[in-house]
Amino acid sequence: MTSAREALAAAAKQRILLTDGGWGTQIQNRKLDESDYAGSLGLSHDQKGNNDILALTRQDVVTAIGEAYLAAGSDIVSTNTFSANRISQADYGAEALVADINRESARLAREAADRFAALDGRRRFVAGAVGPTNKTLSLSPDVNNPGFREIDFDELKDVYLEQVVALAQGGADFILIETIFDTLNAKAGIAATFEAEAKVGRELPLMISMTLTDLSGRNLSGHTVEAFWYAVRHAKPLTIGLNCSFGAAQLRPHVKVLSDLADALVMVYPNAGLPNELGQYDELPETTAGLVREWAERGQVNILGGCCGSTPEHIAAMARAIEGLAPRQLPDVPVRTRLAGLEPFTMAA
Repeated sequence: MTSAREALAAAAKQRILLTDGGWGTQIQNRKLDESDYAGSLGLSHDQKGNNDILALTRQDVVTAIGEAYLAAGSDIVSTNTFSANRISQADYGAEALVADINRESARLAREAADRFAALDGRRRFVAGAVGPTNKTLSLSPDVNNPGFREIDFDELKDVYLEQVVALAQGGADFILIETIFDTLNAKAGIAATFEAEAKVGRELPLMISMTLTDLSGRNLSGHTVEAFWYAVRHAKPLTIGLNCSFGAAQLRPHVKVLSDLADALVMVYPNAGLPNELGQYDELPETTAGLVREWAERGQVNILGGCCGSTPEHIAAMARAIEGLAPRQLPDVPVRTRLAGLEPFTMAA
């Protein structure tokens, strides 16, 4: 069988692909109570809001959301594992269940993807979602001690390693390191994925997605989009992109920057606009679809999807909006030494 990397790359030459949309909103809309989250696990902490643990306690919910996105047109469905790591699960006293959560979430996504592939013969893919945790390697949480760190690189790498191995065991095709606010955190995730490949005995292609924290186009650790790309390009990711941050309108200039310089597939999945005063997302599916269509018309994207506030209806609207539009062609990037501090640096030829 053709590898997942080869199959996705081949499909991306033919058309613009779709990933899925937001999971948190879809779960919240189901109005689950604490017992739905807790199930019969017997954990000591209140579990309400622990979306990841639903892979163990309400598998029907996880499966239904994944299938809704696949039915809307998604070629890639992500696992519901954004916070399924030892650090984040410590808030719920569920650290011991991290491997089980990731394996089960990946298995559920794999089964749904394969069911849809069997219906029409079009291969669907599973992206193992790895969130940034609530710790940062680059910044101190103590304003009086800028050298202090709550965690070091090796510890965070091991946290990611546990998660990535379990995602692979559950059947994930790719590892999606997403919503990256700290570039060094992403590097720990990359290192963990390389180690995980040796443990599971197969390639785990990387999808890497940065989130911007201000309109100037930097993440929290201060890197511009171009500098971020140079900092992670050595990992040879299958996709590079942007997610969360803002709505599509605010991401427009940053998508162009990435599209012009990256010799990898570009995947962008913005929020459904900006939140209102109540923190809700009001942008209608057709509005979001019209905005991302502009990127498609300009040949700037290979994969589209949605993040916070987006729904299966947003993905379906995107599918209609981009139908027949040609995918982005990877640029022929001249060979140069390209380095990254907070700003990019290209050594003259």
